[in-house]
Amino acid sequence: MRANRILLSSALVVVALVLQVSVLARLHLPGAVPDLLLLTVLGLAMVYGHVGGALVGFGAGLLADLAPPADHAAGRYALVLCVIGYLAGLAKPDNGRLKSATGPMAVVVAAAVGTTLLYAGVGALVGDTAARNVGLGSLLFTAALYDLLLAPFVVPGIMALARRAENDPLAENSAAAAKGTDISSGWLSSGTGLRIGSQRGGLGGLKVKAARARTARAGRIKGVKRL
Repeated sequence: MRANRILLSSALVVVALVLQVSVLARLHLPGAVPDLLLLTVLGLAMVYGHVGGALVGFGAGLLADLAPPADHAAGRYALVLCVIGYLAGLAKPDNGRLKSATGPMAVVVAAAVGTTLLYAGVGALVGDTAARNVGLGSLLFTAALYDLLLAPFVVPGIMALARRAENDPLAENSAAAAKGTDISSGWLSSGTGLRIGSQRGGLGGLKVKAARARTARAGRIKGVKRL
C-alpha cells in the first residue's frame, strides 16, 4: 500500500475504534453494538479493492483485539475483518465510483451478518459460547439494523476521503513523466522515420538513390561529349 493509503487508513481506523469503544459501546442498545470499525473497513475496501481491504481489515481487527476492554483471544477479530475486507473489496467498481447506494447498502448488510457469523464461528472453535447465550438470531438482526442505519453517515464520507487521497500530485507527475517518456520514445522510433527495425532498409534506400544519381550524372556527361 502507498504511504497516503497507510496514513489515511490508520487515522480513520483509530478514530473509528475510539468512537466505538467510548461512545457506541456505552449506549447499551439491545442486541449487538453498532460496528463503526466495520463500516470504516468497508468504505476503504470499496475504494482500495480486495487486497487493500484485506490489509486494512486485518490491521483494524488486530487493533480492536488488543484495545481494551477486549475479552477475546487476540487475532480473532483480525481474521474476521480480514476476510470481510477482502470480500467487500471485490465489490469495487472498475472506475472507482458507485452509481447508486443500493450496492453499498447490500454490502453493509451482508458484511454485518457475515461478521457476526464468522465471529461466532471462530469463537465456537476456541470454546467461546457467548453468542449462543445472547441469541444468535437477535445479534444478526440488530447488527444488520444498526450498521444499516449508521452506514449512510459513515461509508460515503470514508469513500470520499479515500478517493481524494488517491489523487496524489506526486503520483500523477510520475505517471505523466512516464507517459511522456513513452510518447517521446515512440516518436523517436516511428515519427522521424528512423525506425530501429528498419535501419538497414533506410540505408539501402539511400544507396539506391545515390546510385541513381550517379547514373543520371554519367548519362548527362556522355550526352555532352556526343554533342
